[in-house]
Amino acid sequence: MRVYLAGPEVFLPDAREVLDRKIALTREAGLEPLAPGDLDEGPEGESRHEKGLRISRKNEALMHAADAIIANLTPFRGVGADPGTVYELGYMCGREKLAYGYTNVASNHFERLVNYYDGQMMQDEDGSLRGDDGLAVEHFDMADNLMLPGGIIARGGKLIACDVDPEALYSDLTAFADCLALLAARR
Repeated sequence: MRVYLAGPEVFLPDAREVLDRKIALTREAGLEPLAPGDLDEGPEGESRHEKGLRISRKNEALMHAADAIIANLTPFRGVGADPGTVYELGYMCGREKLAYGYTNVASNHFERLVNYYDGQMMQDEDGSLRGDDGLAVEHFDMADNLMLPGGIIARGGKLIACDVDPEALYSDLTAFADCLALLAARR
């Protein structure tokens, strides 16, 4: 089974090391890892725009070849998952592939939104919670926006949420290994 490894690890200073650990764990689980091509060197003279398009094409080709995805949905630069990872998860769900996800932050999306608004929320006449900017606040006791766990669960997968040492927020692979074990058991 070929597994696409999605997540914001490509932005880490030690990205290659973290991705190599994920690749090794995937192989140890008896699965074939397909890692994003973000760290691949391109042709000399390639513009930044061309590089971005090349990476996008390569990653979509890898996802197209994959049987499943494991997405790192740990909040990244905000209250929710990395937008590139969200795209990749959506792409795979849209292709009806097996989907699993994990987050190294156990607080749910609503709890993070409460923190984002410094608790300054109001209830409107229909009972919906709104932030001080007037925007509705999603409250479904889910790890992230309802579409992410919804897509994973609809494809028979699971989203694992746990808390890790903040120093290892994006490099702790305990929940990733749990996803691998669940996926390997499906073979």
